[in-house]
Amino acid sequence: MNIVEITPVKQKSEVPIRFAAYCRVSSDSEDQLHSFAAQIRYYSEYERKHPEYTLVDIYADEGLTGTDMKKRDELNRLICDCKKGKIDRIIVKSISRFARNTEELLTILRMLKSLGVSVYFEEQGIDTDKLNMEMIVTFPGMAAQQESVSISRNMRWSYQKRMESGEFNCCSPAYGYDLIDGQLVPKKDEAAIVRRIFSLYLQGVGTQNIANLLNEEGIPRRYDQEKWYASTVKYILKNERYMGDAILQKSFTTETMPFCKVMNKGQLPLYYVENSNIALVKKDVYKAAQELMQSRKANTDCKRRPVPLTGKLRCPECGRVFRRQLTNGIVYWLCGGKSAGETDCRYRRVRQDAVYDTFMMMAAKLKDNRKELIGTLIGQIKTMQDKTSSIQGKVRQIDKELADLSAQNLVITRLHTSGILPSAEYTAQTSEINNKITALRIERRKKLSEDEDDAWLDSLRELNEILENTDPSAEFDEKLFEQLVQSIIVDDCTQLTFHLLGGIELAERINEKGRCKSA
Repeated sequence: MNIVEITPVKQKSEVPIRFAAYCRVSSDSEDQLHSFAAQIRYYSEYERKHPEYTLVDIYADEGLTGTDMKKRDELNRLICDCKKGKIDRIIVKSISRFARNTEELLTILRMLKSLGVSVYFEEQGIDTDKLNMEMIVTFPGMAAQQESVSISRNMRWSYQKRMESGEFNCCSPAYGYDLIDGQLVPKKDEAAIVRRIFSLYLQGVGTQNIANLLNEEGIPRRYDQEKWYASTVKYILKNERYMGDAILQKSFTTETMPFCKVMNKGQLPLYYVENSNIALVKKDVYKAAQELMQSRKANTDCKRRPVPLTGKLRCPECGRVFRRQLTNGIVYWLCGGKSAGETDCRYRRVRQDAVYDTFMMMAAKLKDNRKELIGTLIGQIKTMQDKTSSIQGKVRQIDKELADLSAQNLVITRLHTSGILPSAEYTAQTSEINNKITALRIERRKKLSEDEDDAWLDSLRELNEILENTDPSAEFDEKLFEQLVQSIIVDDCTQLTFHLLGGIELAERINEKGRCKSA
C-alpha cells in the first residue's frame, strides 16, 4: 500500500500587515479618559516602532457600554472595514475593552477569523492568529464549550494520524459497500448498480438519462433518499473508491464552534491511499469514465457562451433573479421564484431582445445627457473634497487633538480636586473643552464619510470615461452592458430600472413591440 501526502504550499508575503487599534473608554471616568488619550498616542507611535505594520485607523468608542455591540459605532465601523478587506490585524489593550458579553465576543472573533483578521489582546498576551480555539478568552462559565472544543480537537488529531499511517478508512460507507470491522465490504445488490452505472455511461448514456432509468425501475437509494439525480450518478462516477483507491480528508470539521464541515481546498493535506479497499470496477474502466467526462465537459464549455443577463435581472417583490426560458425559438426571462411556484409575486416576463434594445436606448440617452447628469455630480463631489486635505491624515490629526483635550480635562480635574482651581473656573474650562471635543467628533465622522464619497467619485469618473469613448447604436453592445450594468429591476412587463456603475439608477420603458402580455 503506497501513501502519498499532498501538502499545500504556503507562500510568504512581504506586504506590510495592515493593523487597526480599537479603544473603548467610559466618559464618566476621568482616569479612563486619560487612558484614552494615552492609547491614541500609543497606537500612533506603534506604527513607527514596527516597520512590518501599517496603521489603517484608530477606532475609539467613548461613553458606551461594552455589553451591547449595537450601540458601539466605532466597533461596527471597524467590522465593516474588516469585511471590505482593509484590515489584517486588530490590536486591543484588553478583552474587557473589546467586549464584556461572552456570546458577542465569540461571535465577533469567529467572524473576524473567517475574514482572515487576527486580534491581539495586549494585557492578556492572547493572539487569535496563534490559537486553535477561542475558548481561552471566555469566562469560566463556558467550560462545557471548552470541553467540546477539546474533544473535537482530539478527534481531529486522531483522524489525522490514522490518515497519515493509512489506518483510517471512512466513517460512512459509499453506496455499494458495507462497513464491517472498519473495512469496506461490497454489498452485492448495490455493487451491481454501481457497475451498471459505469457501463451505461461508457456506452454514451448521459448522467440524467441514467438517473431517469434508475428511477423508472424503482432502484432504491440509501438513507431514505427516494430519487436518483444526475448529480448522484456523477458523484458515483467520480468516486475513486470504486476502483479501490481513496483520497482522504476531502473535507474537514472547523476548529471553532459551531462546528461545521467544509470542503478542503488546500487548507489541509490530502492523503491518496492506493488499494485501500476492494474495487467494484477495474481501474481502466474508472479512468475511461473520467476521460469521457472530461471530454464532454470540454465540448460543453466550448459550446456554452455566457449570457449577459444571467444574474442581472431581479424581481422587485421577492428579490429572486430571473431565469432563462426558450419558447418557440424566442428567449424570455421570468422570475425564478414565481416560475417555480415558490413565491406569490406578480407575473413578470420580458423578452431578451427587448431588454437589450431597452438598454441601448437608455445608454444613448445617458451619453447625450452625461455632462448634465454625471458631470454635475462629479463636480459637486470634487468641490466638496477639494476643500479638505488628505482624509486619513486629517482624521489622525483630529485623533491627536482629541487626545490632547482629554489630557487637559484630566489636569483641570486634578487641580479642582486638590482645591487649586475654583469650581466656577473648573466648570467653565471643562465646558469649553467638552464643546471642542464634540465639534471634533462631528468633524471626524464627516471626514470618514468623505472616504466613501471618494470611492463614489472614482466610479462616476469611470462611468463618464466609458460613455465618452462609446457610441451606442441600435445593435446590442455586450461589452458596454457588462461595464455599465450592475443589476436590472423588472418593474413590470413594460418598464426596467437599470442600476449602473456609480450608483446611478435609471428607469426606461420597454418598446411597445418588445412587451410581453401579462398573465
